[in-house]
Amino acid sequence: MLQIRCKNNNVTKSFPEGCSLLDVYQEFQDEIQLPYPVVSAKVNNASQGLKFRLYQNRDVEFLDAREGSGHRVYVRSLSFVLYKATQDVFPGSKLFIEHSLCRGYYCNFKKKGMVSTNSHAEPLTDEDVALLRQRMQEIVNLDMPFRRTEATNEEAIRVFAERGFSDKVKLLETSGQIYSDYYTLGDTVDYYYGPLVPSAGYLKVWGLERYEQGLLLRVPDWNNPNQLAEKVDQPKTFEMFAEKTKWDIIMRLSNAGDVNKAIMRGYASELIQVSEALQEKKIVQIAEDIESRFHREQDPVRIVLITGPSSSGKTTFCKRLSVQLLACGLRPVSFSTDDYFVNREDTPKLPNGDYDFDNIETVEYSLLEDHLLRLMQGERVEIPEYNFVTGKREWNGKKLKLGSDTVLIIEGIHALNPLLTKKVPDSLKYKIYISALTSISLDDHNWIPVRDNRLLRRIIRDYNKGAFTAQQTIAQWKNVCEAENQWIFPYQESADVMFNSALNIEFAVLRTHAEIILSSVPKNCPEYSEAHRLLKFIHFFLPVSDKEIPPTSIMREFVGGSSFKY
Repeated sequence: MLQIRCKNNNVTKSFPEGCSLLDVYQEFQDEIQLPYPVVSAKVNNASQGLKFRLYQNRDVEFLDAREGSGHRVYVRSLSFVLYKATQDVFPGSKLFIEHSLCRGYYCNFKKKGMVSTNSHAEPLTDEDVALLRQRMQEIVNLDMPFRRTEATNEEAIRVFAERGFSDKVKLLETSGQIYSDYYTLGDTVDYYYGPLVPSAGYLKVWGLERYEQGLLLRVPDWNNPNQLAEKVDQPKTFEMFAEKTKWDIIMRLSNAGDVNKAIMRGYASELIQVSEALQEKKIVQIAEDIESRFHREQDPVRIVLITGPSSSGKTTFCKRLSVQLLACGLRPVSFSTDDYFVNREDTPKLPNGDYDFDNIETVEYSLLEDHLLRLMQGERVEIPEYNFVTGKREWNGKKLKLGSDTVLIIEGIHALNPLLTKKVPDSLKYKIYISALTSISLDDHNWIPVRDNRLLRRIIRDYNKGAFTAQQTIAQWKNVCEAENQWIFPYQESADVMFNSALNIEFAVLRTHAEIILSSVPKNCPEYSEAHRLLKFIHFFLPVSDKEIPPTSIMREFVGGSSFKY
C-alpha cells in the first residue's frame, strides 16, 4: 500500500500500488471540495494528468482550471478536440494553433482541395465553423477518452511520418529524447508536450468562431472556469503577429524543428543576423515615422510614450530608438515617471498590506502632466528626483527646457494609461507598445505562450544581477501578470505602433543560460512545478551560444554583455 498525502487538505491516506490520480481524487473529493471541476494534479510538484498512476509514496495536489498548469491542461485538451473535429469534418485539412489572442487562441485553418480561381484557399464560412462546432460538441457529449501511448522516439517518429506530420517529425528528430508520448482521440493521433484531461466530457466550457481569415478558439475565464473568458478585440496585436509571421517566412522558419534543423546545418549565425536586421529595420521605420510627425506644421509630435509588460525589452528598445532618432536629426530626452512617485507613506497598498507599486496612484500624474504641458509651451521646468532609499521625492535644482529639436521619451508601465497624459492632446503623442510575441511554435498544435518567453528572460536577468533566485522570480510572477492585466494590457490597442522584441532563435540562446538556473529550484517547493515545465519545454531547442548576439541586441538586456548603460 502507498501513502498518498493530499496537499489540498494535508491528509494522508493509503492506496494500492498502481492506483491512478482519479482513484485518489475520488477518495478525497468530498473532503477538499474545490469550487470548480478538477482537471489535473501536481505530483511532488510536477504537473500530471489524472490518469497518471502512482507506484511510490507521493504528495498530490488537485487542480482546477484556475491554476496555471490546470488551465494549460484544459486548453491543450480542447485544442485536440478542435483538431479532431477539423479532420472529421474536412479530411486532409490543416490546422495551425498559432498564438493567444482576444483571450482565446487564434488558429489558421486550411481546407484541403478547396481552391478558388486566385489560387488561394477559400475563406472559412459561418457554415464551416458551425459544422466544426457541432462536431466538437458531439465529441464532448460522447465523452471520448484521450489515450496516451508511450513509445520509443523512433516509433513515434514513424507514426507521425506515416500521417504526413512533418512538423512533429522534425521536432522529435531534433529533441534528443529516447521515449516520447503521443495521444489518440478516437482514430485521430496527435502530439502534445503536456498532459491532457482523461476524456472530452471534462471540456464543458468553450467556444469557436471566425476571426479574420481563421478561427478563434475561446476558452474558460482564468478566475471563473465555469464561464468563457470575455472576448477583447485586438486588431493591432493581430497585425503584429501577422508581421512576425512574414518575418518567419523570410527566414523559412515556423516551428522548433525548423530552428533546430537550421542550427544543425550551421545557420545559427545567419538566423541571429537576419533577426537583428529585421528588428533594426522596424526601429528605423518607427524613428522615421516619429520624425515625419515631429516636423508637420500642425500639432507636431513632441512626446513618445513607450510601454510593455515585464521583460519585453523596453529599456534597450528605448536606447536603440534614441540612437535612430539622433540619426534623424532629433534630440531625444528621457523623462522618467519614477521621479513622480508619491512618497512611500502615500503609496497604495494591496489587500495583504504590501505596497502596490504597480498601481497608477503610485505616480502623482497630475504634477507630471502639468510639467509636460508647461514644457510643451516652451517653459523651463524644475523636475523632481525620487530618492528610492528614503522613499521621498526631492527637488535638487534639476531643470529642463525643450529645444526646437527635442522629443521627450517617457517609458514605463503606465505610459499608455490615459490618466498619465489626459490633458496632453493625442496629436502631440506617439504611443508605442512593445512585447515579446513569440511566433515560433513547437509544432502546428503546440504554441509557445508569450508569457513563457518573458518569464525565461526575467529569470535569467534576475539571476545574473543577483537580485532574485529562479525560485523567487517564479514566486513573484503571478502578481506580475495580474498587474499587467490591470495596468498594461487594457491600453495596448491604443498604441500607434507595436514592436515585437522576440527573436526566432531566442529560445536556443536562452537555453544555454536557463538550464543551470532552473535546475537550482528545489523539488520540495511549489515553484518547482513551473521550473520543471520550463526546463522540459526549453529542451526542445538545440542550445546556441550567445557569443554572436550583438552588444546592442535587446537580448543583451537579459543575458548580459550589452554595450548600453542601464
